[in-house]
Formats: sequence, C-alpha cells, structure tokens
Amino acid sequence: MTLLLVENLAKGFGGVCAVDNVSFRLEAGELLAMIGPNGAGKSTCFNMVNGQLRPDAGRVLLDGKNIVGLPPHDIWRMGVGRTFQIAATFGSMTAVENVQMALISREGLLYRMWRRADRHAREEAMSLLERVGMADQAERPCGILAYGDVKRIELAIALANRPKVLLMDEPTAGMAPKERIALMALTRDLAHENGIGVLFTEHSMDVVFGYADKLIVLARGKMIAEGDRDSVRDNPRVREVYFGAGKTAGLHA
Repeated sequence: MTLLLVENLAKGFGGVCAVDNVSFRLEAGELLAMIGPNGAGKSTCFNMVNGQLRPDAGRVLLDGKNIVGLPPHDIWRMGVGRTFQIAATFGSMTAVENVQMALISREGLLYRMWRRADRHAREEAMSLLERVGMADQAERPCGILAYGDVKRIELAIALANRPKVLLMDEPTAGMAPKERIALMALTRDLAHENGIGVLFTEHSMDVVFGYADKLIVLARGKMIAEGDRDSVRDNPRVREVYFGAGKTAGLHA
C-alpha cells in the first residue's frame, strides 16, 4: 500500500535548482533511506514533504490526497510525523510531559485547556514511552537525560499523532554505535508492526544498509539511483557521484 507518493518535485533558490524533478513512493511498513552528499537536496525534499517549503513544481500525495500548500501543522495532523537531526524536546519538562504536550497538540487543545495539562492523556503518554523503552525515565527532565534517551523520547513524540508516515532527519546523528543500532531496530519494529512508512536521511552507511528496505540517492538535486541495498551498492553512478570513482568501502554496512 502506497502511503506517500512524490511526483516530479522541484525547488529552486536564487537560480540554483536544489531539487530537480524528483519522484519516489513510500509503502506502508517500509523504511526508505534518502542519501546523497551535502547539498544533494535531501533537506529541501523533506521540507517540501512536510509543508515547510512549497515546491515550484510537482505533487506530494498522502494517501492519495495532494498536500502541497497545506501548513505543516495540518500535514502533521493528517499523519506525517517528523524527528530532527538535533533532538527537539523541552529540556525543563519531564519525558512524560513532553509526550503529553504532543498529545494535547494533536487534539487541538493548546489554546483552550480547561484542566491541568499534566493530567491530560497521561496514560496514553506513558504507553508511548513504554513503546520506546523509556517508561522508567518518565519523570526525569529531558535536559538531564543521555542523548540517546532523548532521541527515543523524540520518537515517542513523533508517534503521538499516530503517523502514517514518519520523516526522520539524521535520526542517529551524535549517537554511539550501540545507541544507533538500538534506535533503528526499534524504528524498524514500530514501522513493521504498525504499517508506518519511514523516510529517513542518514550519513552512517551501517545504518542505511543495515535497516533500509529501499534507498534513493540524490546528487545536485537529481535522483541518480533507486532500489534495494544491493542494486544501489553496485550502481556505478552512485560510486562515482556519491562516494568517488572506484570507492566502495563506504558502501558496506
């Protein structure tokens, strides 16, 4: 089942074409890695998918509905969650309070609360923390937690809107190797169990080739390859443009 369909997406800035006619699809339960060198257009693609940027051309279809032009909060409520390269949580608030805030936002109650926010949807927030293995840290402020734990809490926050599609921008940046493996294994399990399509960017090739079901490769705004791990690893154009001609070592997990 196709959850996200991107067709002929294009975006330019001051005469420079950041994204040039990019098309791809994301299926339910699939982990799709978007890779490429710096300046390839990955972040621009992400920002067009979740509404932070409006494309110059092309369509973004979520469950068959064109979401181009909708503001990010509407796209979020329609089922597109996102995590960021630098984990975005409220450091002074506890883990459970951070997740509760996401649940309050999902229900549109941020500006019309009639009861204490710390009592709202607490059971559901705790359930989400349990799913990411952080229930035992629920009452600790995020500002004192290890970075890998904060990344797990950010994932719980992203799951609060019951996403169909999850965008993860450099999900393992700044994490130790064991933390990277644990986070991506958790993400894969959640995606497969709940039919969530995951689109992620990542510089760590062990993560990409260890967990992506499919890959797309961008270079200078254009998509130069798409396919499974083996086909992308063996693609001469990918080796030349992304890794340097003749270099293959970085392509192995």
